[in-house]
Amino acid sequence: MSNRFDELRAEIAANDAEIVAAANRRLELVAELWRLKAERGDARLDPDRERRLREELVRSNGGPLSEEGLERLVDELLALTKRELGGA
Repeated sequence: MSNRFDELRAEIAANDAEIVAAANRRLELVAELWRLKAERGDARLDPDRERRLREELVRSNGGPLSEEGLERLVDELLALTKRELGGA
């Protein structure tokens, strides 16, 4: 029993590290996208794209994350991106 407990803890820790790596990669990609948008004279934020992102994530969510939980996660991810990259 204790061995399985330790295995689960290790797997959770590895998963958490993957989440941090994915968030950092997302920030890098968004920063690059925003640079390209600035060169083209496009607005940084695209409400229609954000709406489509949310719809795609709802469709692809296989659970157990609830739709409300997913909404909160995406809200925080988008807010974090704007805070970290200085977007408004």
